[in-house]
Amino acid sequence: MKREEVRRVDQIAIESYGISGLVLMENAGRGAAEQIAALRHDSGADGNRAVCILCGPGNNGGDGYVIARHLELLGVPVRIVSMVATDRLTGDAFANAAIAMKAGLPIQVARSAENLDQLLLDDEFVVDCMLGTGATGAPRGLYADAVKIANARRGLRVAIDLPTGLDCDTGIPSEVTFRADLTVTFVAEKDGFSNADAKPWLGTIRVVGIGVPKALLMEFGVG
Repeated sequence: MKREEVRRVDQIAIESYGISGLVLMENAGRGAAEQIAALRHDSGADGNRAVCILCGPGNNGGDGYVIARHLELLGVPVRIVSMVATDRLTGDAFANAAIAMKAGLPIQVARSAENLDQLLLDDEFVVDCMLGTGATGAPRGLYADAVKIANARRGLRVAIDLPTGLDCDTGIPSEVTFRADLTVTFVAEKDGFSNADAKPWLGTIRVVGIGVPKALLMEFGVG
């Protein structure tokens, strides 16, 4: 799927089928959490080590808050590192961040590269929920810092929908791109995933549904 098709599937599901964005985000996050928990189990990771979820300002970050909640329900310790102050979030991302805060999930806000270096521990799983399919161009500022630091850590890395820094449509990686061991992508593989240059950054790819009707998927040649 292309970037615009991803946006259209969500839009049609919401406007024509009456499925709220919160329901779509809930389905996506729950499915991703199950994939992360399975990878964690299969890898033999230390059960006391938390999964660290990097949450950006948009819907990809909103997915991260849902993922954190469902990982906790699966018995997995979680930590959330928000790339922006949580009061700057809007829409469905804000709603799920608010749920996470009320649920007492640990949330820390990244302030600087030095701060990120302390927040990302060496052997934890790191989950990239920073920018998502809508992003274009190379990550900048704290996002670039987070990618570099996460890539230097020993723990396994999981990208949600696609790795930060990888272009959804072309599959061309930026100079700074999150190197995933597992990419959990929603609805269908993105067009850029077929690019040979994308393969080293994607790791294993798992497709997770978000609950949109089969009739809608068929309109986009999925399923």
